[in-house]
Amino acid sequence: MAETAVVEHNGMMPSISVVIPVYCGVNTVQQVVEGVVRILAEAGIAFEIILVDDGSPDETWSILHRIHQERPNVIKAIQLMRNFGQHNAIMCGLRHAKGDYIITMDDDGQHPPEEIPKLLRAIEQTGADVVYGVPRERSHAPWRNLGSWIVVTFYKLVFRTHVTPSAFRVMRRQVVEAILSYDLNYTYIDGLLAWNTDRIAQIEVEHRPRKLGQSGYNFAKLFTLAMNLFTNFSLLPLQIVSATGFVVALAGLVLGLYYFVQKIVGNIAVPGYASLIVAVLFLGGLQLLALGIIGEYLGRIHLNINKQPQYSIREVLMAAVAGVNTTSNSCNSSSSIDNDNRQL
Repeated sequence: MAETAVVEHNGMMPSISVVIPVYCGVNTVQQVVEGVVRILAEAGIAFEIILVDDGSPDETWSILHRIHQERPNVIKAIQLMRNFGQHNAIMCGLRHAKGDYIITMDDDGQHPPEEIPKLLRAIEQTGADVVYGVPRERSHAPWRNLGSWIVVTFYKLVFRTHVTPSAFRVMRRQVVEAILSYDLNYTYIDGLLAWNTDRIAQIEVEHRPRKLGQSGYNFAKLFTLAMNLFTNFSLLPLQIVSATGFVVALAGLVLGLYYFVQKIVGNIAVPGYASLIVAVLFLGGLQLLALGIIGEYLGRIHLNINKQPQYSIREVLMAAVAGVNTTSNSCNSSSSIDNDNRQL
């Protein structure tokens, strides 16, 4: 098939790892896995699929267990002890991935497996380390689109880029190895990628409407993700506070000089208590805002010093494939690459 052509490495097809974080995916993950298997098998590409159950409270792990039993030669399933968040779950999956290229996608069916060959073709043609599959039109609820817009805007502001990040991405092994050294709890994968490479590209892909279930992200979680981006990857909030403080102090000095001159020439007869109260409230609010931002930084430093785990694994179901060297309870990254074709 023309659209599935991939440049060969040393005369052999490169291997692909597909990492799918799963949260309450009882009704959707089976179809997603079947779609990925069909597309990559038709292309004749060596592949593995890594499913990470991010502490789902429903029967998701039972479904993943069954999927693994149906295709034990290509499926790895990992169960985390609690919900750590999508990006932390992806980091867990990346540490178990062995492919030359690693693809991440959602479990809800909104990222079409049929677009995977397009991502693979783009990363080969552009020479990029990362290629994002950006939706032509997002099929989310309005509040979700707003939250996503905030995160994307912060990302572009912090990293000074025009690239739009997406959970549907393909990465080269080298850049994945680079970001796996990050073991702290507050994880934002796109920030780690931007820290390590500037060879990042994007292409347009289809984005399907959600048929079943609800998004694991609500507006509060998206706002938290945006705060993680700001406080972990940028000093911009502190710089904004400093600049605001300077501007307010300068305005206060100028206003004070103005009133002093007016008092000397006799244009002010009665002190302005109302303006004084407004000024105190305004400055008090700015101080509380500044303390809150500084507190966010200090709190994250405290948690990182105390080594809050990035994730904890309860159980791992390994792919029964000859030539794949994995350890069921290991979370360490591996630089070994299995280039042998893994058959269904």
